[in-house]
Amino acid sequence: MQEVSVSVKSRSVISCRTGARRGVLVLCLALAVAAPGALFAADAAVGDYFVNVAWLKANLGKVDIIDVRGDADYAVGHVPGAVNAQWGAFANMTPKQGEPGWAVVLPADKVAARLGQLGIDGSRTVVVYGMPKSWGEDGRVAWTLRGAGFPNVRMLNGGWPSWKKAGGPTTLAAARITPVIATPGAADDSLIATTAYLKANAGRVRIVDSRGQDEYVGKKTFGEKRGGHIPGAIHIDFTQTYNDDGTIKSVAELSALFEKAGLKQGDDIATYCTAGVRSGYLALILRMVGYDKAKNYNASISEWAGDPANPMEK
Repeated sequence: MQEVSVSVKSRSVISCRTGARRGVLVLCLALAVAAPGALFAADAAVGDYFVNVAWLKANLGKVDIIDVRGDADYAVGHVPGAVNAQWGAFANMTPKQGEPGWAVVLPADKVAARLGQLGIDGSRTVVVYGMPKSWGEDGRVAWTLRGAGFPNVRMLNGGWPSWKKAGGPTTLAAARITPVIATPGAADDSLIATTAYLKANAGRVRIVDSRGQDEYVGKKTFGEKRGGHIPGAIHIDFTQTYNDDGTIKSVAELSALFEKAGLKQGDDIATYCTAGVRSGYLALILRMVGYDKAKNYNASISEWAGDPANPMEK
């Protein structure tokens, strides 16, 4: 008799014995599939932030899905039922690069309105997927929705590549959207850090640069006004959180990565990148591992470097 154990919640495990009576086994597996993150990993916290391909396959039609890739990628294949919305749909893209407020997340009520326009009212689990290691867009959108009062949002582990590799169904047909009124819960302002916050807490908040090493040391890649990094910032490239296949590393591996960088549980942490996309993803990963005060400095280096009064290091 073989036993299969499946992590369901933070500290609980469902054990299914393959030699059990058919009805018992089916019920056991049904309970596992019903839990977000089940059949995913033994790491408990992951279930609050990720679901895997098996779970999403079993729950198609029961959840809302957002494909955060570009329009062209969506048009040539996507998960059935997925709507297409990039991170910029929930951000203020009116200012120019380097101006205050560029690419900063919209107020919670406007995020809710945009979500409603996609046919999502917030009553069901929202699964977000994209291309791992690209820009962390899935994390940025998940961070945005959580902050706006929609906590029941998960990322698809391994994103689109894992879905394709596992033979998940795909379609070319765009999802039919019926606008609805989205009803958020209380906004979570603890997920965001501002320029004023960083200045008011200078020397106390741990600042993490999630960009590539070349950007950290001074290369201007995306129209930044100045190159370099915020003084005192430690460097953790967001891509270090992934396995080679684009799936997320284990909680133990991630904890070791963050501890090696000098971060401690309980630290007040602010992540940043160019416009808060890669850093939005990294802020969620830090929270998943237990860094409960991790925030995304959404305005990031664009706003910081755009003000010549703010110091920069190379």
